[in-house]
Amino acid sequence: MNIESLSLQVIKAQDLTEKEYTEILELCSQAYERDFKPFMDTFSGATHVLGRFQSTLVTHALWVIRWLQTGTLPLLQTAFVEAVATEKKYRDKGFASAVMKKLAEEISQFDLGALCTGSPELYARLGWKIWKGPLFIRTQLGLIPTPNELVLILLLPNTPPLDLEAPLSAEWREGELW
Repeated sequence: MNIESLSLQVIKAQDLTEKEYTEILELCSQAYERDFKPFMDTFSGATHVLGRFQSTLVTHALWVIRWLQTGTLPLLQTAFVEAVATEKKYRDKGFASAVMKKLAEEISQFDLGALCTGSPELYARLGWKIWKGPLFIRTQLGLIPTPNELVLILLLPNTPPLDLEAPLSAEWREGELW
């Protein structure tokens, strides 16, 4: 098994076949050790990066558009990464890194890349930075603090200068807030 044998495909959710959608759900459910369908159903307008080894889906990530804001600065069109998953026997072989590098290429026209994780090590190796400021979710009633989350960002060519210790907020959404 080597990284050169991994084929990558970028595909919008509405263009997935039923077989591809099922493969993604099975991979993510296995990786997260729970039924992933309720989460997948909340990712409106997703774009997927599929990694196949010998035609088998072994690694995956997706992004959705979210609008992040630092302090009171203008909203940033953000590619928010979700559902990063790799089948257990294919881990530690560079496959997830390959998917995340391809994803970074694909989102280069956004203002920012972001994700929420409990395991920042993989992403830090790929240039993602931990947001050090306080985190909030924007609602019609105001800001809700989310102090127990860990958000990482990826600076892109269109990213304006950012203070990584400033407050960062995202719009409220169904499912997981970050």
